[in-house]
Amino acid sequence: MQAVQVLCLQTRKEVSSKVMHEPIQFHRAPGPEGGSDERSGPGVRPRHMDLKKDKALTIQWSDGRVSIYPIAYLRKLSPSAEAKELRKEMARNPLTVMPASGSQAGGAGPLTAEGIEMVGNYAVRLRFSDGHDTGLYTWAYLREIDPNRPTDSGPQGPEQPTNEGPA
Repeated sequence: MQAVQVLCLQTRKEVSSKVMHEPIQFHRAPGPEGGSDERSGPGVRPRHMDLKKDKALTIQWSDGRVSIYPIAYLRKLSPSAEAKELRKEMARNPLTVMPASGSQAGGAGPLTAEGIEMVGNYAVRLRFSDGHDTGLYTWAYLREIDPNRPTDSGPQGPEQPTNEGPA
């Protein structure tokens, strides 16, 4: 029998995990009802989060939108200082060598999410199979990087390198 990972919303503590599916149900939107939190923006908060550790994080938002974030996409757009700096360097120099990291360097298999935990009422922290676990994904940041967010130019994560520049 496999161990089940449960995130207790009252204590914000995590139990160990081996299961590849982790639902988080909010009985009400976190934070002040209808209010805003300076870290997460005005009013829109998750109602339900479902982490399929080998595939994606699915979030049902309080405004009805459903967002699906592939695990590799979340890792690539990690809001950690280290990942932001790497994206800046890659924008400056497309030949930047990607650092080898954790279990992925040893070819231990595809990238997965090993766990998720609430951080206050404004963010989650994901733990990845490559050992990365320092980025805090605020509700506002998750909305900003939503791969299916409605825009004229399509989904664009922050600080994404473009192909524009001197010809």
